[in-house]
Amino acid sequence: MIDNHSSKRNINLVIGLGKSGFWAAKYLRSINKRVIVWESKDGIEFLERKTELEELNILVSLNKEFVFEEIQPFVKEIESVVVSPSIPYDHITIIELKKKGIKVIGEINVAWEILKDTNWIGITGTNGKTTVTHLLSHILCDSGLYAPFAGNIGTPLCKYAHSKKHEKIDWVVAELSSYQIEISPEVKPNIGIWTTFTEDHLERHKTLQNYVDAKFKLLDSQSKSCLAFVKRDDVLISRKLKTKKFNCKIVKVNTKKNYNDFLEIKNKYFLTESNRENLSFIIELAKKLKLKNHLLEKTIKNFKGLKYRQQIILQKKNLTIINDSKSTSFSSSVGMFKKASNILWLLGGIYKKGDKLELKKKDLSNVTAFIYGENKNFFNKQLRSKVKFKNYINLEDAVKNVFSIIKKKGSVKYTILFSPCAASFDRFKNFEERGLYFNRLVKRFMYGK
Repeated sequence: MIDNHSSKRNINLVIGLGKSGFWAAKYLRSINKRVIVWESKDGIEFLERKTELEELNILVSLNKEFVFEEIQPFVKEIESVVVSPSIPYDHITIIELKKKGIKVIGEINVAWEILKDTNWIGITGTNGKTTVTHLLSHILCDSGLYAPFAGNIGTPLCKYAHSKKHEKIDWVVAELSSYQIEISPEVKPNIGIWTTFTEDHLERHKTLQNYVDAKFKLLDSQSKSCLAFVKRDDVLISRKLKTKKFNCKIVKVNTKKNYNDFLEIKNKYFLTESNRENLSFIIELAKKLKLKNHLLEKTIKNFKGLKYRQQIILQKKNLTIINDSKSTSFSSSVGMFKKASNILWLLGGIYKKGDKLELKKKDLSNVTAFIYGENKNFFNKQLRSKVKFKNYINLEDAVKNVFSIIKKKGSVKYTILFSPCAASFDRFKNFEERGLYFNRLVKRFMYGK
């Protein structure tokens, strides 16, 4: 219940009790804001967060839907509504709130108010942004700077805002999704990095142009003193740059360049085409920031990569196994087909609207596909006439068959590539759970564990 005797416009309504919503609520309360939290689900994790927030005098409601009719009785008391990135910006309730003059923002906006005087690097793009964010954070930290990674991955920015640690930050290294960017026009990173653009999130943005426009709002926000690193030969980026003049200085990165003359790169993680491209952004930015080469080389050499993102989980004489459970589209997988022979490719799950396999038959001559799950018709259509494939009821059956092939031809060198090119929600809570399940299947069929 809302106490109607309070002054107007002092309620901050947080929608969603995930990590970002939880820390947005905690931070707002720490600066003496009046906070209410709504979450549409329940469960142990949400109950634990509810208990912690209620101890701070925050009103939390679970199983509460985000509908305008529920907000209307106290709409005149609302200062802001902080929405989860999962809620579309054209949601009917958001539209109604904006009509009433209510400020609708994201968790990043909340943190920006206290972190805006800190140096920011904002990283976005369809693929590669998570790897670039992690590696860049490691490189800056190894160079003696405090540069935590945050945003769409890692720690919510409001957790840093809530902590005294924010006073010591040299650089905020933030991965920013299109969802976060479209609701955060105030966020103006000193440096922006746009990795790649391919069709993605069309179920949210409706058209490819809307998706590109959402991503470029980050560049829109930058001033003349800012830098924007973009992929030189990306068709969508080049087309967008021709249609509009931006204030910031644009650095076009040649992702095909061989950097071995600049750095000695021996880390196998960077052998794939996609990770070489990711590394090219890091190297070009490092030049601008005048980071020391020997420190850069050391960090790149020791970088282990990220769990379930093109992660090599086993490498023997005749067998390499790669767990790329994070892959949710064809474009995130294709870069791995060029560096190995006899690839046994496991894929399946909930496909993305508009996704296409752009490679030709000649590019896939070294690949056999093992398609699992209920959406096999979609994958069959994409792979037909391009690559040999078989269908399986589930991932377990597909992995079992892959290992039976390997055992029959023990002297042949194989690469098992688990790169689903689809969302995990058909059978798993998230891509991490899917990746862990794959690792367990590998142990079972390889070692009998």
